[in-house]
Amino acid sequence: MALFGKPQYSTVTVKKKDIPKDLWTKCPKTGEIIYNRVLKENLMVVPNSGYHFPLDARARIESLLDAESFAETDSGIHSLDPLSFNATASYPQKLKANQKKTNETDTVISGTGTISGQPVSIAVMDFRFMAASLGSAAGERITRAIERGLEQKCPVIIVSASGGARMQEGILSLMQMAKTSAALARLSQAGLPYISILTNPTMAGVMASFASLGDVIIAEPEALIGFAGPRVIKETTQQDLPSGFQTSEFLLDRGLVDMIIPRAEMRDRLSILLQAFGKNTASPGEDD
Repeated sequence: MALFGKPQYSTVTVKKKDIPKDLWTKCPKTGEIIYNRVLKENLMVVPNSGYHFPLDARARIESLLDAESFAETDSGIHSLDPLSFNATASYPQKLKANQKKTNETDTVISGTGTISGQPVSIAVMDFRFMAASLGSAAGERITRAIERGLEQKCPVIIVSASGGARMQEGILSLMQMAKTSAALARLSQAGLPYISILTNPTMAGVMASFASLGDVIIAEPEALIGFAGPRVIKETTQQDLPSGFQTSEFLLDRGLVDMIIPRAEMRDRLSILLQAFGKNTASPGEDD
C-alpha cells in the first residue's frame, strides 16, 4: 500500500465577464489605448497624439455646420450597373452590401447649410462606402452641389476622402473628373469661392480633379494625398522617396496645400475664411 496518495484536485470553472466589444481603439501613432466614447466625442482624434482617424460623412457635416442647419439634397441619386460588371461579386451586390454596412446610398452626402450663419453648399465623401470611389452617382451629387452654389450664390465646400475612380463604372467614372472640374470653372467665373478640404486619404482621380482646384485648399494633419500611391511610384521610378512623401506636411512645404488645420479647429477656420470671402459673394436674387 502506498504511503502517499496522489492529491485530488477539484476543477474550478471561472466565467469571464461579458465585456462588450469595440470599447477601445489603439492609436497607430503611439500605441495608446483610447476609450471609444472619448474618441468619438473628440471627433475621432486621439487627444494626446493628435492622430486623425476617419470620420464618417454625417459626423463631419455635424462638426462643420451650424446645428440643425443642414438640408440634404440628391439622396435619391444612385449608381447603376451600366457595364454589367462582374468580378468576385456583381457590382449591384457590392453596392447593396455597402449600403447596408454604412446605411448610406452612395459615397457622397450633399446639401446646404450654414457656418456661423453664412450659407454654404457642401458635399462630403464617406470613405466607408467602397473607399469613397468616384462613381457616376457621386460625381453627379458633387456637380449638383457646385451648381447649387451657383444658383444660391453661396460658397461651395467639398470634403474629399477617396481611393480614386470606381473601376466598376469604367469611363463613366473617369468622366466625373471632367464634369466636376467644368462645374467648378463655372463657379469660378461667377466669382464664387470654393474651399477644398483634403482628408486621409485623398488619391488618384479625385485628387487629379476637384480636390486640387480649390481657391483655398485645406488638409487635415498627416493625410495621404496624391495621385498614385507611394509603393507604385517607388516601383515605377526605382528610386527611394523622400521622408513624409505625399503627406499633408510634405505638400504644404511645396505649395500644393494652403494650410493644415486639425479637425477640431476646422469649423472656426472655415467661418473666418467665409467672412473673408463674403465681399466676393452675392446675395440670392442679385444679378451676376
